[in-house]
Amino acid sequence: MKLSVLGSTGSIGRQSLEVIEKLGHQVIALTAGTNVDLLEQQARKFKPRLAVMSDESAAAELKIRLADTGIEVLGGDEAVCDAARLYDADCVIGAVLGMAALKPVLSAVEAGKRIGLANKESLVCAGELIMESARKNNAQIIPVDSEHSAIFQCLQGNTDRGEVKRLILTCSGGPFFGRSKTDIEKVTAADALKHPNWNMGAKITIDSATLMNKGLEFIEAMRLYAVEPEKVSVVIHRQSIIHSLVEYRDNAMLAQLGAPDMRVPIQYAITYPNRFVCPAPEVDLLKCGDMTFAAPDLEAFPCLAIAMETAPKGQLACTVMNAANEVAVAAFLKGETGFYGISDGIAHTLSKVDAAGEATLENIFAADSEARQVAREYFGRT
Repeated sequence: MKLSVLGSTGSIGRQSLEVIEKLGHQVIALTAGTNVDLLEQQARKFKPRLAVMSDESAAAELKIRLADTGIEVLGGDEAVCDAARLYDADCVIGAVLGMAALKPVLSAVEAGKRIGLANKESLVCAGELIMESARKNNAQIIPVDSEHSAIFQCLQGNTDRGEVKRLILTCSGGPFFGRSKTDIEKVTAADALKHPNWNMGAKITIDSATLMNKGLEFIEAMRLYAVEPEKVSVVIHRQSIIHSLVEYRDNAMLAQLGAPDMRVPIQYAITYPNRFVCPAPEVDLLKCGDMTFAAPDLEAFPCLAIAMETAPKGQLACTVMNAANEVAVAAFLKGETGFYGISDGIAHTLSKVDAAGEATLENIFAADSEARQVAREYFGRT
């Protein structure tokens, strides 16, 4: 199998390359943003036909460094799209962070590829367009998020979605589970980056601390599986052993269990419908301890409440929310706002940006741009 890995220097990208190497598959394209050092190392190891940096100056530097290899080096956003639609790529791993993934994901979909999709934001902001294009172009979207991979697996064999009563997303609760709003108010970015179970990049780890990550997955579930918001629910499961569940109309529940290791869903997206030995650890049910469940505290974690309230309001509203969250998380990581400044900034942006109108690609990018500007102005004042 030949694969393109978009976002290869990030956490998911690095783990994807580990899985691909173990499987013995071929990497034909790698893309990254600005991390020239790591992409050079990856390119020399995996010898892709194409290496792309979305940052033009980084691409110029990479081209000099790889001059002795014969690897084609390109720069810019359109070149990332080129890597996504390479004619002989059997599978594209979509691990680019944030809204920057939208155009490459659409490019892969329009080319009829199998996409192992690790990017939530593209589905949150343009899920209806992506899923419709996938149907039209016979593209296969297989989620790499552990929760959505779990749901995908629990839906195997189900041909009548009318039989599905509910999709249940599990959530670790993040580092601040069980703490009051007063206790959480003073936490720092360093505190929020200490996830109890998962090893992830900074942005998604902060999203997990605020529970916005689960809010994005709530919307993602609606897009991936064409269900109404009332058919999606969230439950806190601290142990991260049950990755999500599907409840059917006969009240039977199917769950997918496994170690909290992203290499499992990454590998399944690549090898589906087949399963192979995976480098992730086994789960010993006799040693993993009690498994507990709790309702999320929407007062202490208002980002989840905001996402669930925004979900039925349409694609552009979700775009505005996502853009505001990206700006807010960046401000929090830089120490420019507090923990609850994230949810306050998102709520402010949603109140200021008009999210009415048709969810065309042009309107989605316009809403994203306006929301980022409003959010930046908000955090510039605080």
